[in-house]
Amino acid sequence: MPKFRDHSLIPTEAVRLAALGFLAESGARAYGDLAVEVRRFTSRMLGPSLDVLGTSIELLRHEGLIEPIGRRAGPSQSLSAETSVRMTDAGRVALKELLTSRVRAPMTDLSRMVVALKLRFMNLLDRAEQKEQYEMLVELTTTELARLADLRAQSAKPEDVLGDWLDQEIVQTEARRTWYQRRLTAL
Repeated sequence: MPKFRDHSLIPTEAVRLAALGFLAESGARAYGDLAVEVRRFTSRMLGPSLDVLGTSIELLRHEGLIEPIGRRAGPSQSLSAETSVRMTDAGRVALKELLTSRVRAPMTDLSRMVVALKLRFMNLLDRAEQKEQYEMLVELTTTELARLADLRAQSAKPEDVLGDWLDQEIVQTEARRTWYQRRLTAL
């Protein structure tokens, strides 16, 4: 799987994470249902995005991460909406890799979607892996807070609209970090 050197996810990998996570939870399902669920989740998180929605889930089949089963499951046939698919052993390995990868700072809409997907499928990881992910999220929000505070100090005037907006971003990021810390402590 192509990744940045820091092992942060790129948009196509976010789609892989969504598709493999939904399959891991449900087992086999119709290809059309899987595509709709992935599209629904990603478009609700990002809005219409060609980087994300332009990624074909059928590519997962060619990569050996999913396989068709049952009727219309021939190797040379395209997947139809009714074709049932399931995750392969290679898909399980890829899912684990995607779930334990880093999230790129600064927080962008794509980063937020990746965090949402990680949280959505966190239950698929064992306890130690979940702890590592929450630790990574605490670290990510700490870095994000430092970036926002620096931007606030360098760019915003005391009674500036930008300063007010940055203050709101800081409060929200602090709240996320506190929530991640609580989840980590609860494990």
